[in-house]
Parts: sequence; structure tokens; C-alpha cells
Amino acid sequence: MKLSKTDPGGDIAMDMTPMIDVTFQLIIFFMLLMDMSTKELEDLVLPKAEKADPDKPNPADQRAVVNITADGRVLVKRDVLYDPKNDDGYVKLKEFLFQKARLMPKAKTEAGGMAPDKPILVRADQATPFKYIQKVMELCGDQKIQIWKIELAAAEVAKDAGSGAAAGGN
Repeated sequence: MKLSKTDPGGDIAMDMTPMIDVTFQLIIFFMLLMDMSTKELEDLVLPKAEKADPDKPNPADQRAVVNITADGRVLVKRDVLYDPKNDDGYVKLKEFLFQKARLMPKAKTEAGGMAPDKPILVRADQATPFKYIQKVMELCGDQKIQIWKIELAAAEVAKDAGSGAAAGGN
């Protein structure tokens, strides 16, 4: 029997194509993931506040974010739930809030009942007529929904005097 001899000191070539493919797949995955995380926030000009707490939500909590544009449209995750041009009586918004309230963890109220314990975030453009914000708040307090904790988003006024620009915001 004849055995073949190989050169033990020879270079072994490594194919880098699979490694490059995996790297590109990871880049695409993270780009898509970053896009999904900003999907809840509409591009709004928030009203400015002299004093505002920074928005630091717990990533484990799935907080509902309701956006109200200057023309009165109510959006959640880029989905229009109410449009004043096609007034449907807030049917989609009521259904969304009802489902959110049902899925939220409950806490005992002073009256002895159970109500959602987590807040929702209402973001409204500074040019939004108050009647649209008021309607969202009324729907949250509806007997079937009972979301009692609401956070309102605002942009913080810059600390340096005279600039008048927003320093950032919720």
C-alpha cells in the first residue's frame, strides 16, 4: 500500500466568503432592528417646557405611544387610527386603547377595582388643537378602557439664555 505524502509546513487557504456573508447579514439585521425601534415616534414639533423629566422608559415595558399631528390625525406606529377628514367616531382608536388596557398589568384602585398600572405616552404637535388631545384623554378614561396614567411629551427648553432652541425631548 502506498501512502501519499503531504507537506506539513504548507499554507492552508481559508475561504472568507461565508464570513463576509454572515457579516453583511448581521449589518442588515441591525439596520432593520434600528428602524423598527423608531417606528413609534412621529416627526412632531413638541411643545417646549421649562422643566421636564427626561423620558427613560424601561425597555422591558411595552409602553403605548399615541402621536397626534397638527391636523388632528391620531397615529400609533405609523398607523392612522383617527383622521378628522374621515370622522369615524374614533372607532379604531377606541379599539386600540381597549386592547392595550386589556394587555397591561393591573393594579388595585382606591375604589377596589382593577385598572391598568402602566402609563401611555401621548405626543402631540405644538400646533395641535387641544380638542384632539382632550378626546384621547377622554377615551383613556372611558368605563371600558380605564387607562388612568398618561404621560405627555414635551421638549425641554435649552438652558443657555437667549438661544430659545430645544435641547432635546421626549
